[in-house]
Amino acid sequence: MYERRATVYALIAVLLWSTVATAFKYSLHYISPVELLLVASGTSVIVLGAMVYAQGKIKLLKSLSKAQWIQMVFLGVLNPFAYYLVLFKAYDLLPAQEAQPLNYTWALTLAYLSVLILRQRITWQDIVAGIICYSGVLIISTHGDVFNLEFSNPLGVALALGSTVLWAFYWIYSTKWKVDPVVGLWLNFLAGFVLILIWNIFQNKDFFMPWQGVAGAVYVGVFEMGITFFLWLQAMRLTKQTAKIANLIFLSPFLSLFFISIFLGEKILASTLIGLVLIVGGLLLQKTKQKEI
Repeated sequence: MYERRATVYALIAVLLWSTVATAFKYSLHYISPVELLLVASGTSVIVLGAMVYAQGKIKLLKSLSKAQWIQMVFLGVLNPFAYYLVLFKAYDLLPAQEAQPLNYTWALTLAYLSVLILRQRITWQDIVAGIICYSGVLIISTHGDVFNLEFSNPLGVALALGSTVLWAFYWIYSTKWKVDPVVGLWLNFLAGFVLILIWNIFQNKDFFMPWQGVAGAVYVGVFEMGITFFLWLQAMRLTKQTAKIANLIFLSPFLSLFFISIFLGEKILASTLIGLVLIVGGLLLQKTKQKEI
């Protein structure tokens, strides 16, 4: 029974995460990356705050040390503030079918940064997986014209890959502090929201935005930054087959391309599909090292 519930929670989470690339690009047709982050992070603060309250975890705030409060603010600078500003700008510059697979390489970036920061040893799987994954990145970002190295948008590609570094840093440093995951994420987004609000004020924004962009940003805040994270945590808590459930996440980028094609009308290029298969294949290879260590 628990395994069935875990699978259902995980599949719902994967389905919802598969829609957010479409929501990013849709929202950016109407509002800027800064405005998207303002509304989305504000929404996530409300959603995550409601979760913290409903679970009776407000009292945990009293037990946080001064150092932990500082850490939560620092992590909030990384995510959502810096990470999503960079990611949303990448989506603003690139077709969704390019930005989404490139950002998906964050798991490999995490493995490489763990070698440098956590002194974990690098394995042959890490090296081969990197070659495979970044071959896929090259195919996607050049539309298959890999020999001429003519990138569709060099800045957009750089930002999409740069976002994976910020995301990896966030997860590496967040694991070092023993704070409840939902409480920690709520505090991160609260700090990030305050920062992006100040950013908007200093840019003299009038806070008037088209309703279509606001609606898309609210969707992002609820699902990309809120409820979906909770569903995934529930799945991980209920299952005894963590690896099996975790592998469901590899469905997400392919489902995402389907939604991008249907709702954004982007014609999915053969180079995108080939590149994504290489990226996912490389990530699956990289995961096998856990069984051998």
